[in-house]
Amino acid sequence: MYKIVKKQPLNPTVTRMEIEAPLIAKKAKPGQFIILRVDENGERIPLTVAGYDREKGTVTIIFQIVGATTEKLNHLNEGECLHDFVGPLGVPTHVDGLKKVCVIGGCAIALPIAEELHAMGAEVTSIIGFRNQDLVILEDEFKACSDHFTLMTDDGSYGEKGNVTAPLKTLLENGERFDEVIAIGPLIMMKFVCLTTKEYDQKTVVSMNPIMVDGTGMCGGCRLTVGGKTKFACVDGPDFDGHEVDFDEAMSRSRSYTPFERHAYEEACNLFKKEVE
Repeated sequence: MYKIVKKQPLNPTVTRMEIEAPLIAKKAKPGQFIILRVDENGERIPLTVAGYDREKGTVTIIFQIVGATTEKLNHLNEGECLHDFVGPLGVPTHVDGLKKVCVIGGCAIALPIAEELHAMGAEVTSIIGFRNQDLVILEDEFKACSDHFTLMTDDGSYGEKGNVTAPLKTLLENGERFDEVIAIGPLIMMKFVCLTTKEYDQKTVVSMNPIMVDGTGMCGGCRLTVGGKTKFACVDGPDFDGHEVDFDEAMSRSRSYTPFERHAYEEACNLFKKEVE
């Protein structure tokens, strides 16, 4: 059993948890992920490792409450345990030799990459984006590991107005070049980042996080088309050359699960409502 040693809401829909998992904490690296089950009858879901403390033996996860399992997970409190917590899985993000990097995030899992690069002495430009001010998280943490930092909101309620591609395009138009642009977040965001960087022949890496079941390449649920070939995010990734990923196919496959996820989420919410009543 894997005990929750710390739980912290970051905004109304995003929660950070610190899980006691010493063997995973000992080996985890930025870019890798774990697969968890809340209870013995629960589904397996992948979550990117958002941090780790090798001395304390803990692993940090950050998740958005969007489905049945994340709803159940969010109902657990400090001192309670997860049934399964498996990892680290996937190939760590390649950071060796990178001196100048732009990290673009639409989610919290971009933070450990930026922190690792900063610790290595790389010049880090971070561009993070949110829909509005109420959803902004980890601003101070990103600032602490960034030489240059830009925060965007879609509605302009905080930071600069617009999406993350706007400041990126401005940098590239002005002749800025990076060893890599690393984009992590929603598929649509990563797609448009890659369309922007492709215009300037700027190397771009994206982190793919599709539906997974076993996390070992056996089920094929996380298959992607990359450079015209079939790849599996769980064992070949999650990082891939963004200019070779078929984002339209990935988004189409992702949408096919939406009705099932919505039904499961509504059932979970109704169950918790009945328990409260």
